Amino acid sequence: MTKNFTTDFFRFTTVAFICCILLSCSSKSEKTIALANNSTQNSVPEKIDFTFHVKPILSDRCFKCHGPDKNAVEGDLSLHSAEEAYRALGKLKVHAAIVPGDPSKSSLVERIFTEDSNLMMPPPESNLVLEDFEKAILEKWIAQGAEYKTHWAFIPPAPQEVPNNEESNDWGTNEIDAFVLSKLTEKNMSPSDRASSEKLLRRVTFDLTGLPPTISQLEEFKADPSKEKYEEIIDSLLLSVDYAENMAAEWMDIARYADTHGYQDDFERTMWPWRDWVIHAYKQNMPYDQFVTYQLAGDLLPNANLEQILATGFNRNHKITAEGGVIPEEYRVEYVEDRNTTLGTAFLGLTLECARCHDHKYDPISQKEHFQFYSFFNNIPEKGLLANAAELPEPYIKVTSKEVDDILGFINLEKSEMKEVPVMVMKEMDKPRSTFILERGIYDQYGAEVFPDTPESILPFDEYPKNRLGLAQWLFEDKHPLTARVAVNRLWQRMFGSGIVASSFDFGNQGSLPTHPELLDFLAIKYKDEGWDTRAMLKYIAMSEAYQQDTKSTIEKLEQDPENKYLARASRLRLSSESIRDQALAFSGLLNKEVGGPSVKPYQPEGIWEETTGGGGGSTASYTLSEGDDVYRKSLYTFWKRTVPPPSMMTFDSSSRDYCSVKRQETNTPLQALVLLNDPQMVEAARVAAVGEMIANPNAENEQIKTLFYKATSRLPNEIETQSLVDYYDDMLAKVESGEISAEEYLSIGRSEVPTDINKQKLVAMTLTAHTILNLDETINRG
Repeated sequence: MTKNFTTDFFRFTTVAFICCILLSCSSKSEKTIALANNSTQNSVPEKIDFTFHVKPILSDRCFKCHGPDKNAVEGDLSLHSAEEAYRALGKLKVHAAIVPGDPSKSSLVERIFTEDSNLMMPPPESNLVLEDFEKAILEKWIAQGAEYKTHWAFIPPAPQEVPNNEESNDWGTNEIDAFVLSKLTEKNMSPSDRASSEKLLRRVTFDLTGLPPTISQLEEFKADPSKEKYEEIIDSLLLSVDYAENMAAEWMDIARYADTHGYQDDFERTMWPWRDWVIHAYKQNMPYDQFVTYQLAGDLLPNANLEQILATGFNRNHKITAEGGVIPEEYRVEYVEDRNTTLGTAFLGLTLECARCHDHKYDPISQKEHFQFYSFFNNIPEKGLLANAAELPEPYIKVTSKEVDDILGFINLEKSEMKEVPVMVMKEMDKPRSTFILERGIYDQYGAEVFPDTPESILPFDEYPKNRLGLAQWLFEDKHPLTARVAVNRLWQRMFGSGIVASSFDFGNQGSLPTHPELLDFLAIKYKDEGWDTRAMLKYIAMSEAYQQDTKSTIEKLEQDPENKYLARASRLRLSSESIRDQALAFSGLLNKEVGGPSVKPYQPEGIWEETTGGGGGSTASYTLSEGDDVYRKSLYTFWKRTVPPPSMMTFDSSSRDYCSVKRQETNTPLQALVLLNDPQMVEAARVAAVGEMIANPNAENEQIKTLFYKATSRLPNEIETQSLVDYYDDMLAKVESGEISAEEYLSIGRSEVPTDINKQKLVAMTLTAHTILNLDETINRG
C-alpha cells in the first residue's frame, strides 16, 4: 500500500469514525454528635449490621494495622474478632478499644473522633480517612452491642423465603424477579419495561452463543415476541454448538489456556485436545460438579478412562520454562503455586496466593493452610525446567486416531498434522513428595512438614481421601459455603455484566459485598439441588423479567444507582473481544464454524512475534498466517502465544492467560477505535458483506445499506440514520471516482477474492459504508 493511500485511508476512516459517533446516539457522645451532621445521622441505618455496615469500614481503614495478620498487628490491637477487639489493653489492662454497649468507654470511639494528630485513627500518615458517616456507624454499632459475625461467604447458603411483593404482583416471572423487585422497592426504585424484541434477542443470543442473531431470527421473534416464543429461542440457543464454544471461550480465561509455554523463548505446546474436551463437556451439558471433578482429579477416579485423564489438562495449563540458567526446583514450585492459585480463584473465590509468604492479612487462611492446599498439587512427576523445545513436559498422554475412534470422538484430530498428539495431564507419583511450609514463600526455605488439608474456617476436611479427588469431593460437599455461590455468581456475571458479588474473583473480607445476598443463596441452593445444571440455570436467569428489561434509564435512576447494582434496568455492555471479531465474520458470511482442532493464526500486524521472541527459535519465532478458511475460524481457536497474545483481542481487554482470570476489565481507549478502523479482518468483512448485498439488491443502495445496518445492529435504521449513511456512501463514491481513494489498493485488503463482474468503485463506497456500520458503538455493544 502506498504512503499516500495509507494517509488518505486513515483520513477517510477517521471520517467514518466521526459518522459512527453521530449515528450512535456523654461529652464524648456530644462531641460525636456534633461532628456527625444531621444529614449523616439521618442516613445511618437504624439497626447496624456488622457484615454490611461495619466490616467494610474496618477492612478498608483498620485491618492493615489491626487485622488478622499477627505479624502486622500494631499496638497489640486486632479488630478482626470480638475476642481480640474486646480484650483489655495497656500495661494496666484498664481500657479496651471496644466496650460493647458503651461508646464512652471505648477507646476506638475516642481515637476516631479526636482532632489530636498524635492520637487520631487512622493516623494521618496512613493517608486513610474516616468519613463522618463511617464514624457514626462505628459509634452506633458499639452502642448497640458491637456484635461480630462470621464473614458472610464462610457461612453455608441458607434456604431463603421468597419476597411477596403484593403491591407489585404484575411484574415478574420467577423468584429472581421477586428478590430484585424487593430490593428495588427498598431503594424506592422501580423496574424498567421489557426491551424491544430486536434488542432482547440480540442480548440473549450474544450472551449464550457469542454471536449475533440472523435477520430471519429477528423477523421471526418480531412477529411473535411472546414469552413462549422467547423460551423456545432460549432452548434452541442452549442446545447449539455455538453455546458450547461460547462457554468454552470463558473457561479458557479461567483455565489460563495458551498454545505456548510462556517465559522468554515461549515454545509451542499442544493442549488443544483438552480445549476440544471442554467444548464437548458444555455441549453435553455435563453437570458442573462432574465438570470440575474431572479437571481437578479425573485421573484419580476409579478405573479412570482416557476422557477423564485428558480433562486433568486443566491443571497443566500453567507456564513452563526452558530458559537456561534457571533453578529447576524454583520453577517447579511456581507451577504448583499456579495450580493452587487457580483453585482459589476459580472455585473458592479466595486469594490463596496472599498466604504464601505469611498468614493472610484479611482472610482466615494461615500460611500453614496455604501449603496444605498446595500439597494437593505437589505430587506429580514434573520437571521445573525443560531441556529444550522438543521435550514433552511429563506427565502426558498421546492421543491417536485409535483413541479418537474408541472414546475421544469429540477431538478433531483430522485438523492436526500430527499422527499422535501429546497432551499434558495429571498423574500421582508412586512415592508421595513431602510438602513443607516454605518460609517467606521461598522455594528452598523449608519449615514444618504439612499434609493435604483445608481451612477449618471454610469447611473441615473430614473423611475424604488426602488427594485431589478428596479435594474435589470437599468442594462439592453440600455444606460447602463457597463453591456453589462462586459458580452461580459467574453465571450471573455472564448474563448481567457484573456478579451479585462484583468481585467474582474475591469472596473474602476484601471482596465486594453481595448486592442481593438472599438471591445469591437462593440461586446457589437451586443450582446444587437441581444437579449443577448449567443450562437450566442460564435459562432460569434469561427467563426472568429482570434480565429482559430495557437499557433505557432516567436521570433519577442514574443518580440513585449509576452502576446499576440493583437492576432497575438492563446494563449496556460492550461485546467481548471474541464476539466483536466473530460478529464481523458472521456479518460478512465468512465465519468458518468448524468445531475443534488445533489453533489457527488469523490476521495480525507483521513483525510482532519477531520483535519479541527471545531467540530460541522454533515454531513461535515468526508468525505465519493460516491457510484457506482457517483464517476465518472463531476467535476461540486463535493461536495464543503468552508473550504476544493476539493484539486486537488484547486491545479489547482479553485476559493475558498468564494466570487464572474470572473477570475481564472493560476499558475504552483510542486504540480500540483504531483496531475497528484498520484491522484487515474488519475491512475484509465489510467488503464481503457489501458484495453480498450488492448481488442480492443490485442498484438499490438504500436497501443494501438498510440490510447491512440490520445485520450489524439487529435493528433497522430510522430515516435520519439511513439518510446519513446514504450521504456518506455518495461522498465516498465521489472520492473513489475522483481518484482520491484507490479502488484497487483498498480492495486488496484481505485474502478473499473480489468478484470480477462487480462495479469496483461502487463496491469500495459500499465497503466503506459497511465498515462505518461495523464501527458503530451500537454494533460493538449487545445492549
